[in-house]
Amino acid sequence: MDIVDTHCHIITDDVTRYPRGPIGGTQSGWATTRPVTADGMIERMDEAGIGQAVLVQATTAYGYDNSYVLDSRAQRPDRFIAVGTVDPLRPDAADNLAAVAGNGGLAGVRLFTSGSTVPTQGEWFAAPETYPFWDKATELGVTVCLQMRLGPATEQLHLLLNRFPSVHVLLDHMGYPDIAASPTDAGEAVADLAVHPGLHLKLTHRNLERLHDVGAKASGFLDPVLAAFGANRIAWGSNLPAAEQSLPELVALAQEVLADVPEPERREIFAGTARRLYPSLTAQ
Repeated sequence: MDIVDTHCHIITDDVTRYPRGPIGGTQSGWATTRPVTADGMIERMDEAGIGQAVLVQATTAYGYDNSYVLDSRAQRPDRFIAVGTVDPLRPDAADNLAAVAGNGGLAGVRLFTSGSTVPTQGEWFAAPETYPFWDKATELGVTVCLQMRLGPATEQLHLLLNRFPSVHVLLDHMGYPDIAASPTDAGEAVADLAVHPGLHLKLTHRNLERLHDVGAKASGFLDPVLAAFGANRIAWGSNLPAAEQSLPELVALAQEVLADVPEPERREIFAGTARRLYPSLTAQ
């Protein structure tokens, strides 16, 4: 089966060429305890049967400096594309996005709204100051990976997507739904977001581990989400090496949880959706 990993991170030990500069000044533990280089990622991809991967900027190591993911993509365009981090609040955010996207540059961008690398407080991703950025992302067809937790921020997400209905947004970790508390309630909450046609879901180990834990009750989450979004708006990502498991183990976890999903839909989740969101992925 064709597999595209839409969410993995790379860290190099060459701190001279690629100095560390995390947003907020603090590096996440995995960035220092189990870093994976670009070459190491390819080795792991080969072991797991993954053809291509989306290198998502490790803001916890490099902040807004996307040099390492861009250089790694340039060296292996057959295996990698790059998704970098940008600041949508800067006055020239729209021009900056146009400058870094496409033509061998970033295939997409990521906004990080919670955790150790949050640039500002509040639901700033939907602030009026970001509108020029969202306008330009819509115009360019750039996929925006949005890392946010559903809850208080959900209202801002609805408002944003109502204002920019054509923008492609890929919601990291499906917005961290609380599957463990109630798979059915979590599934309904995520399914409610499907009214926005440009919104897509990134299914990662953070969701898959919870779904595995609840066993047969996982269908209470998966059924309404698949019915509302369709598999063509869901993409799998490993989150290696933030995820502690090996890449083959992370693939196996996804395959096990999705075993009852019809094969055509699994093909969409493992590769089809990614290839539509990121046209620069080469055909396999």
